[in-house]
Amino acid sequence: MLELGTSVAFADRALYLVDVDTLVLADLHVGRDEASNVAFPLGERADLRERVGSLLDRFDPATVVFAGDVLHSFAEATERTRASVSELAGACRDRGASVVVVAGNHDTMLDAVWDGPVPDEHRLDDGTVVCHGHAEPAGEAPRYVVGHDHPALDVEGERHPCLLYGAGVYRGADLFVLPAFSSLAPGTAVNGARARDFQTPLVRDAGALRPVVEDADAGESLCFPPLREFRRLL
Repeated sequence: MLELGTSVAFADRALYLVDVDTLVLADLHVGRDEASNVAFPLGERADLRERVGSLLDRFDPATVVFAGDVLHSFAEATERTRASVSELAGACRDRGASVVVVAGNHDTMLDAVWDGPVPDEHRLDDGTVVCHGHAEPAGEAPRYVVGHDHPALDVEGERHPCLLYGAGVYRGADLFVLPAFSSLAPGTAVNGARARDFQTPLVRDAGALRPVVEDADAGESLCFPPLREFRRLL
């Protein structure tokens, strides 16, 4: 459990918000394997199903929010993609969790695979706003949770998907930037990144963001100093 101004847990590229019993996943990019030029199956559907199932087992959330870029393709939604999205949503509902889907910039075909509403942002009971992060959110909030940039930390040539956390860095509110939940997304190294290097307009001071990396073997999350300090140590 991380104590970053509030009680949260970071596990397998997802964020669990304890006080509102909500699990947030961003950038699933369902269908990315179909868009790949690789000739052999990449196992995307089984990977997503198993990892979401493990997170549901671990946290038993009341709500699961898919924070945008649920789909990978802008142009089509195949039957395989439709089945994958349905399976993931069904797994959440089978565990008693409600499912909220927030629109991302890739989600132009989402209405072909999702019958429910797709808001640009979703407000949790504590006021937290979850949005994809490709555009400025309309609502004011004490905390924002976004995806979009697929942050990762490059350490000794190995890239680790990471959560970025900043206290009071956006409109005076806390900001969490999630890594891509898709295992097929290697992530974008943020070691030396400046605000201009981020696609999301919510990052205005990259140096103030603290990277958080999961150590799966130890079963804990490692929270590093803000990037402006940490990059000097790498």
